[in-house]
Amino acid sequence: MLGVDPGLSRCGVGMVSGSVQRPVMVWVGVVRTPPNRPVPERLAQVHAELTTLLSDLRPDAVAVERVLFNSNARTAMGVGQAAGVVLLCAAQAGVETIEYTPTQVKATVTGSGTAGKDQVAYMVKAQLRLTEAPSPADAADALALALCHLQRGGGATTSGAMSPRLAAALAAARVGAQVVRPGSRPGGMS
Repeated sequence: MLGVDPGLSRCGVGMVSGSVQRPVMVWVGVVRTPPNRPVPERLAQVHAELTTLLSDLRPDAVAVERVLFNSNARTAMGVGQAAGVVLLCAAQAGVETIEYTPTQVKATVTGSGTAGKDQVAYMVKAQLRLTEAPSPADAADALALALCHLQRGGGATTSGAMSPRLAAALAAARVGAQVVRPGSRPGGMS
């Protein structure tokens, strides 16, 4: 599973394999483009590097952060353009693409849809048993996207139960997040 956090200046890319109970980081990195170059050249660079990564890593699927509107139109435009390139690269490689909102990724990986970047990075580190959180945040976000897809059905357990590793990581995070399983209500009410 390849996760991509699209961006024009920094495009995070992270690959995870294994099961929900035992995910393993395969590769992580960031595609960087120089801000002083024309946008078409930067998009061509993102395309070339992602095409090479898809060829080398051969993922079963690509999870991409769904672009949402941002108050900064310039940033939103660059992210949208980069996301389009990511979707194009995956289609050209014949790889299934799934889009997740930032809230879906945070809720799946941390247990809270309002988790901050530090909480996401901590949970990525804990779930993948890394010695330190991936840096920059774009790399951690890409791995979070891959973990999100894994946990949401790209290899999730059929029982719908939380994996023991995820439960332990949530307890260790002490972020006060509440995990609600489908069909249940907060506070133990059914």
